[in-house]
Order: sequence, then structure tokens, then C-alpha cells
Amino acid sequence: MELKSILESLLFTSQKPVSAKELRQVFLRTGDALTDDEQVQEFKKATANQINKALDELAGEYEESAHSHRLIQVAGAWQFVTQPEYAPWIRTLVGEKQRPARLSAPALETMAIVAYRQPITRSEIEQIRGVSVDGTMQKLLERGLVEQTGKAAVVGRPSLYGTTDLFLEYFGIATLEELPAADELRKIQVDRPESISTAEPGLATTPPEQLTLDEAASLKENTAAEIAESDDSADKDDEDLDEDEDEDDEDLDEDEDEFDDEDEDEDDKDDD
Repeated sequence: MELKSILESLLFTSQKPVSAKELRQVFLRTGDALTDDEQVQEFKKATANQINKALDELAGEYEESAHSHRLIQVAGAWQFVTQPEYAPWIRTLVGEKQRPARLSAPALETMAIVAYRQPITRSEIEQIRGVSVDGTMQKLLERGLVEQTGKAAVVGRPSLYGTTDLFLEYFGIATLEELPAADELRKIQVDRPESISTAEPGLATTPPEQLTLDEAASLKENTAAEIAESDDSADKDDEDLDEDEDEDDEDLDEDEDEFDDEDEDEDDKDDD
């Protein structure tokens, strides 16, 4: 029995794509369950690299033999698929498969920016597109094509976004390296906020400068002296204000006396 034959049987049976890591777990669990089977124990030692190599060979054999189906790798997982030319008969047998709605042009543009520039923030996407992408990003997140991958180390800590395995499956590619070249998109410059300064590992911001006890005491004395000086100045201003008010009152009294004298003179004239 060959490793390729076991893998072939597992992938034919599986209803979904299976990664090399998952296939290796099958060998490990089978070995743990059948400890007395020497052959099972031998295949238990298969590594992920050996499994991937065997699957590559198996995929090549199917391509050369021109079968109605082939073995492909999508989003890092392996599965058997039928050749496109047999679609009319398969569609009649199993019915029309419900496919997700097509992406709109704005969604495809946003998706491309995320794919080629990830991890990327929403504001950077908007700088490249020149329009708001709130609604578009929400749709991509809901469909599982984009996910939050972390926080940017800049002021405000905005979320970073990247593509998912479902994105690879949707576009039928195994890894991001299979994306078409888009050097111009990668070269577009965006303005990034200033990075958060860190003085020590683990600190988000620079800590405030620490004062010694002597410096703190001196600062306290200087502050107290400044307050006392300010109070003295305020008292002096109040005294000067009081003196000015007293002088104004005296001037007012003199004006009133002169006014009374003038009234008396007028009364004397009237009597004459």
C-alpha cells in the first residue's frame, strides 16, 4: 500500500477540501487507535512535507492520464474536482449549485487593494481609491473574504485587514503568490499616521519625566512663593483701588458742595 493511495481514498471520501496538516492528523489518530497494526504505525510517521509531495505526484498523474476529474490545491487545501467540460451532465444530475452573488466593481477594487497591500487600514484603502469604503468593507467582511488581522502601531490603533482562505477559494488560487503581478498598485504611496513612540519594551507611550524628592520639594517652595507674591500683589492692587475710590468720593463731595453754593446764589438772585 502506498501513501498516495491512502491520500486518494481520503480525498475521494471527503466532502470538503483537506489540508496536508489535516491529513497528517488523520494518520496520527489512526495510529493511536490501531497500535498493533504495523502498517498503520509506519504511515503514522508521515510528515506534512511527505504528504504534500505525494499529493503533487498524484495531481500530476491525474493530469497526464486525462481523467474526467483532477486533483487541485485551493487555499492550501486539496480536493478532487471534475473537468469543466462535463458540467452539463453533472448539473442535470445534482442540480444548479447556488453560488454567491458576484462582487460589484467597487468591491473588486477594494478587494484587490486589500489583497496586494495587506495588512492595510481602512483609511489607507480610502486614500488609494479616493472614496469612502465603509459599506464595501462591511460587505466583504460579512462574506468572509476579508478579516481583521490586528491593530496598526500608529496613533489611534486602527484595525488592519487582510484576505482569508475563503478569498483564495473564491478566486481559485492556492496562495497569494499566484495573484497576477500588480506592481503599480503596490507602488501607490499612502500617508500613514505617526507611529506611537515607545521608550521601553511593553510601553505604549513615552513615560513622563520623573522628578527627584529634592526637585519636587524645590518646585513646591517656588510655587508657594509665587502664590504668596501673587497674593501680595493682589492686596496692593486692592489698596490702590480703595485709595482711588476714596479720592473719587472726596472729589464728588466737593462737586456737590459747589453745586449747592451755586443753587444758593441763584435763589438769592430770585429774591432780589
